[in-house]
Amino acid sequence: MINLASRDVLHGWGKFLFTGIGLGLLIGATLTMGGVFRGMVDDGQVLIDNSGADLWVVQQGTLGPYAEPSSLRDDVWRGIAGIEGVAETGNAAYLTIQMAHNGKDTRVMIVGIEVDRPNRPGAPPYLIAGRPILQGHYEAIADERAGLKPGERVKIRRHDYNVVGLTRRMVSSSGDPMIFVPLKDAQEIQFLKDNDALVNERARTAANPVFNRPGVPGLLEAAQASATQARSVNTVLVRLTPGADPATVANEIQRWKRLTAYTKAQMEDILIAKLIATSAKQIGMFLVILAVVTAAIVAFIIYTMTLAKVREIAVLKLIGAKNRIIAGMILQQALALGVIGFLVGRIAAGLWGPAFPKYVLLLPQDAIGGFAIVLTICALASLFAIRAALAIDPAEAIGG
Repeated sequence: MINLASRDVLHGWGKFLFTGIGLGLLIGATLTMGGVFRGMVDDGQVLIDNSGADLWVVQQGTLGPYAEPSSLRDDVWRGIAGIEGVAETGNAAYLTIQMAHNGKDTRVMIVGIEVDRPNRPGAPPYLIAGRPILQGHYEAIADERAGLKPGERVKIRRHDYNVVGLTRRMVSSSGDPMIFVPLKDAQEIQFLKDNDALVNERARTAANPVFNRPGVPGLLEAAQASATQARSVNTVLVRLTPGADPATVANEIQRWKRLTAYTKAQMEDILIAKLIATSAKQIGMFLVILAVVTAAIVAFIIYTMTLAKVREIAVLKLIGAKNRIIAGMILQQALALGVIGFLVGRIAAGLWGPAFPKYVLLLPQDAIGGFAIVLTICALASLFAIRAALAIDPAEAIGG
């Protein structure tokens, strides 16, 4: 029995191949969107893992330090360090800014860390080039995606910083590369006003008699408030002793210190389930739309190819071919189109994925699941063509 699917593909292989490539680009876009979502989840996960913390202590009632502003005095760690189960603490300050370097603007997250010991929670756990921060001021370690190199100098707000090391996959939950600086520098960047703002504030205070009345805060009080702010941090990162229960220690901190402490599981819930929930829904809806469009395109292509073979199918019926044989041939053609499309799409997604500004993570299990979904869509889409083929009258072979 003649295999109509293979003969038809060989007869018009160019058209079939280009159709598969076009379908593959659409499938590649679908796989890429799934990879973007996986990348967002992975960004949140590496942010948590690379901090080296078991607990995040933040301002009471906030979701800080990544999802919401949080402000703590930088001496809070002393009381936390005395709680049973706490092995080590590290103050950290986080601030996302737009940084200009070599005529290019880059959005980065500034991370202030304590540099007296390199292994404190919050410090980058590894370097791919250079050395750790050794001085208390004006040295920095940058993620490689920031576009900096060891030995370069970069201006951050009012001061220049010497890049002494590079790290990798140190990003915020939004995928922005991190730049680690000494904590005191980060506090100045985040909380202290620049020179122009201070001059303007003094001029405003001096010109306004309201501020010079007794009992009204003046320059001294304002300066003291600014200094207090400058001694703030966003979180205290806590590393526990082996065997300590994170939930128990977190409850003790919340009970006695009137602060909020999050375990790693809770922080994952904040970053992944809450912070990127809206983006996840948008990507999910887009994937559903792409799946429907893919199904419609495959159905149209196979239906058109089937109608172009009305005479051949009629001849098969005339010589006694069963309906299941004709249906199997059309199904084979649809599945072959799906296989070609998926291979092209997977290759395309792997090629253009690294060029995306967002991290695109293509997992093998997603590829396997995507392949099964593509074949299912192709099989369902072929039903329209099969129905049309089975309705063809064998007399068409004589009348044509």
